[in-house]
Order: sequence, then structure tokens, then C-alpha cells
Amino acid sequence: MDQSTLPPHVLIFPLPLQGPVNSMFKLAELLCLSGFHITFLVTDHIHTRLLKYSNIQSRFERYPGFQLETISDGLPEDHPRSGNGLMEMFDSLKTKNKILFKDLLTSGKLNLDSRRPVTCIIADGIMGYTCDVANDVGIPIIFVRTISACCLWVFFCLPKLIESGELPFSDNDLDTPIKSIPGMESFFRRRDLPSFCRSGNLWDPSLQLYLPESTENPRAYGLIINTFDDLEGPILAQIRTLCPNLYTIGPLHSHLKYKLSVDSSSPLTSSNSLWKEDTSCITWLDSQPSKSVIYVSFGSLAVMTKEQYMEFWYGLVNSGSRFLWVIRPDSVTNNSSEIPLELSEGTKERGYIVEWAPQEEVLAHNAVGGFLTHSGWNSTLESVIEGVPMICWPYFLDQQVNSRFVGEVWKLGLDMKDTCDRLIIEKTVRELMDGRKDEFMNRADQMKKLAKQCLSEGGSSYCNLERLIKDIKDM
Repeated sequence: MDQSTLPPHVLIFPLPLQGPVNSMFKLAELLCLSGFHITFLVTDHIHTRLLKYSNIQSRFERYPGFQLETISDGLPEDHPRSGNGLMEMFDSLKTKNKILFKDLLTSGKLNLDSRRPVTCIIADGIMGYTCDVANDVGIPIIFVRTISACCLWVFFCLPKLIESGELPFSDNDLDTPIKSIPGMESFFRRRDLPSFCRSGNLWDPSLQLYLPESTENPRAYGLIINTFDDLEGPILAQIRTLCPNLYTIGPLHSHLKYKLSVDSSSPLTSSNSLWKEDTSCITWLDSQPSKSVIYVSFGSLAVMTKEQYMEFWYGLVNSGSRFLWVIRPDSVTNNSSEIPLELSEGTKERGYIVEWAPQEEVLAHNAVGGFLTHSGWNSTLESVIEGVPMICWPYFLDQQVNSRFVGEVWKLGLDMKDTCDRLIIEKTVRELMDGRKDEFMNRADQMKKLAKQCLSEGGSSYCNLERLIKDIKDM
């Protein structure tokens, strides 16, 4: 068979966490729709969870060019891979996975008669070692980042912050303005920096992990970011000074829905969840008034103490608002005591609690009028495209940055970081769902329109995806 007539063969390797895997499946499907052959590489641990909880196999059956491949992350099966174990995963990837990744690419295992050898690698830019391997074996690589551009820019500026003496800081004044991040001088504070910047220690493992970003990311042929120009334009202009070849093709989940709706033969349901979704909450939402429910979810990694959990519960019940709350089984530490009567009564009247929800469907539901979120980037974009105002309670990493932009720059909600007090929670929920409801709804509506425009023909994300497809074909 003449290999040159075959479509490009792209190997996609996401960071093995729920958020990045979720986004990259959407990217994989967008490239499948363009006729590409895709090898999607996941760690054994992620693979096990996907088979258990998602419809990934049936979903990709209709793309004969798609194959799922697995690789070890070098950790034992029972390793937690979350919380404090997260850094151990990064270390293990860098040391053990690098060798396995090179073996996979040179073994011939991926070269079937019916497809070319890999012609392009798309890997998460935090895994810089994939670029070393790509260069060694002579395959072009494009990095992808599933975090916000505003957070990526903060990472790029970490060396500047150290040079200027703004990092590390030892006193506790988190409201001190940060001045060494171009484009953010007028509104950015210490408390809006990624959480690891508070350690007061330059040798903090997380800081060391993200310090090389400004030299690592520009090494790739280009950089794909899950965002859109109307949302993060000024910051994207800053990033282009280091990575001129940017592909902003987000919001990815909506981009895919849009392309599938144009291709009428395609079903629209997809789940990449690593948890079992409880769809009974949709039935509950069906019986609630329009825009009356605040949806509460802190994502797939955040963990709270028993005390914080109780403060949130009291705050939600006392706000008088209807609420749908996602509480993962592993999200509250030592949670095993009796629930006060007023909470169980208040929840029975106005609340609904599930272990995991089909989030895109929930945010698109007419009954939902607000989102209390950890400000993960997928959640933020899903909220933006559905026009749902947010209350932000960030947990770690990029979430501190995102929540500042939601509240201060995009004016799409309220930033409640660094507080966990039932009175503040009650007051903030009332403000979003009642007091300033119209103001936030109008602003969220404007941004929703801009997000939809960028995906339709001629829009920025639409054109950038076309350019990405063309560039991969030309490789």
C-alpha cells in the first residue's frame, strides 16, 4: 500500500488527570472528523477508569482511524495519584515514562500496514520530556495546554517574579499587588498566584515543576490552548511573544458539539468521565423553576476538611437558594458524623446531592442560574459557553488565577477564595442568585455570544482549527 496516500497519523498523549484527558478526547474526535488516524495514549491507571465509567469504546467505534494505546506511569496500581501523591506522579512520568515512551515510538508497534508511522505528536506541554523524545526520533511535536492562557502566562513569568524579588514572600499579606507579570499589573495580587507560590520556598517541588515553562513550551512546533481570543486576547498577545505559533481552538467541548451538529450522521452524546455519573439530578432539575438552582461542584481533585464541608452546607441551606451539590466519595476528609437536623431538612426541601453529575448537561439546564466552582479550566469554560455566572472557590494550581479573572477581569461572577465561612457563603450565594442576578446574567450572556461566534464559520477558534489541520497535513 502506498503510505503517502494515507492520512496523517497523530499520537495524542494527555497528562493523566481527568481534566486534561477529557479535553484531549475532544481534540482527538475533532481530528478524527478531519479523517486523521489517531493513536490516543493513556496510562494504565486512566485506562482502567475509562473502561469502568465512560462510553469511550462505543463512542470511538465509528472512527476506524482511532486506536487507544496504553503505557505505564511507573507507579504501583494502588498509588493515589492525587493530593500529595500528584508530585510523585510527575516525577515518575519524567524518569520512568520517558524511556517507555521512546520504546513505544521506535518499536514499530504503532506502524500497521493500514496507517503511516506517527507523523505528529500532540502532548501536554507540562510533560517536556516528550519533546526530547520527539526530537530524538525525528517526529514533529505540538504541545497542548488544557489550563487557561492567563495561568500559563503566570507560569511563564515565574522566573521574572523571582528576579524582581516578588517570589518567594515570607510575610502573610496576600493582598500585596504583583507587578512583574506584564498585562496583569493593575489587578493581580499575591493571593491570585498559583497556590504553591505561598510556600515561601524556592525549592518547593511544584514551583520547580512549573519554573521551566517559559523555555520548555517554545521548543515545540506550536502550542494548542483550550481558550478563545475574545476571552483571553490581551494575555494571548503576551504569550505570542514567546510562542508565536498559537492555536486557540476552544472551548473544545463546544467546538466538538458544533462540528458534530453540522455532521448530522453523528450522535451527540459523549462521556469521558472517570467517575460514575448520576443522571437522576437531571430529573430533579426538570422540576425546578428557571434559573433558580445553584450548581455546586469542586471538580475531580479538590479535597475539603469536615469543617469546610459543614460551613458550605450551612451556607447553602441558609442562603434559601435551591442547590444541586456534587460530593465525591473521596472529597471530604474524616467525614463520619451525624448530620444536624436543620441541614437534612433544608436539603430535603431545596437541595439535591449526588456523587458525580453529567456537568455539561447540568450547566446547560434551564433551571441552573449559578455555579459554585473550584474554577478548574474545563468547568470555567463550560460555564462561560452556557452563560452561567460563577462563585469561585479555588483549590490549587491554575484555579487561583482563573478565579481572579472570572471576578475582576471578565466580571462573570464572584471570587470567594481563601474564605470558608457559612455567613460569607450565604451572603455570596444570595448576591449571585438574587441581589446582582441581572447584572451577572447580562454579562454572562454577552460572553456566551462571543464564545459561540468564535466557533462558527470564520470565527477565531474555527479558523485556528482549520490551520492546525492544514499544518499537520503539511508535516
